Amino acid sequence: MKKVWPSKVTICEVGLRDGLQNEKKILSVEEKLQLLDMAVDSGVRIIEIGSFVHPKAVPQMADTDQVVQKMQKVDGVEYRALVANLKGVERAHAAGLSKVKLTVSASEAHCINNFNKTPVEMIEGFASCMEFISKNNMEVSGAISTSFGCPFQGKVPVEQVENAVRGFLKLGITELSLSDTTGMANPRQVYELGSYMVKAFPQVQWVLHFHNTRDMALANIAAGIEAGVRTFDGAFAGLGGCPFAPGASGNVATEDVVHMLHEMGIDTGINLLKAMDTARMAAKLVGHEAASAVLKAGRCEDITKEKVQHQSNK
Repeated sequence: MKKVWPSKVTICEVGLRDGLQNEKKILSVEEKLQLLDMAVDSGVRIIEIGSFVHPKAVPQMADTDQVVQKMQKVDGVEYRALVANLKGVERAHAAGLSKVKLTVSASEAHCINNFNKTPVEMIEGFASCMEFISKNNMEVSGAISTSFGCPFQGKVPVEQVENAVRGFLKLGITELSLSDTTGMANPRQVYELGSYMVKAFPQVQWVLHFHNTRDMALANIAAGIEAGVRTFDGAFAGLGGCPFAPGASGNVATEDVVHMLHEMGIDTGINLLKAMDTARMAAKLVGHEAASAVLKAGRCEDITKEKVQHQSNK
């Protein structure tokens, strides 16, 4: 039977948050705004502009308030930020942001090691966040980190991921991201977990978030699409990594995802050439080479064009 691929997939740009949070060089507000404007101009319609966490924990995100206050919002673009607790939600609201993302680890070992709380305790603590969000007409999504593997625990049982999902659903959160925090996922695992979650929780809008630590992120995205997921995170230039997960390297590069999907005949609404420009600028600003295959090798269609040009010059 012929495989049917979707006509469209949505890409969320997380470079300004997950991409920059592990960089040694801390970008200025103006530099972040430049990348934000370039990403939006490329066609990105969901963008994570930063996080509201303790500045000592993640100094790269200390100025997210200023980024929100100074950014030029474009109609039709969803802007959101990661938060860890009620104080983060309050800061986001005070800065003028209307959507936040709450995150918990599926792995008990990871959660206890970093927050000294179990996943259940973390989610229970989100009740006060939800009360504030509801009163102030804000929107919220959830993220479940270490859904595919944990640097402390190893493989994470499906039951632990499902417990986190059910905890979020009890709070009324139905947009959920399964995150491969340390790049331990493989395509079969992604397909099996994704298929299970899509079938078990049809009311959830699923998102997949992959790090490219072991060069399996693009294959994992293809497996996620086969499983029925239609929204994926990416970070310009493949920047990023989790400061709380040893060994976590960068996210899958947004421009590589867009290039792969376009080659597959799947629309993203993103202009690839402009996405590549954003990635080049990001690499220039952080001061090191981008972890992006399409920036190094060029687009597949460029090879065809060069061949045609070469033949016409004969």
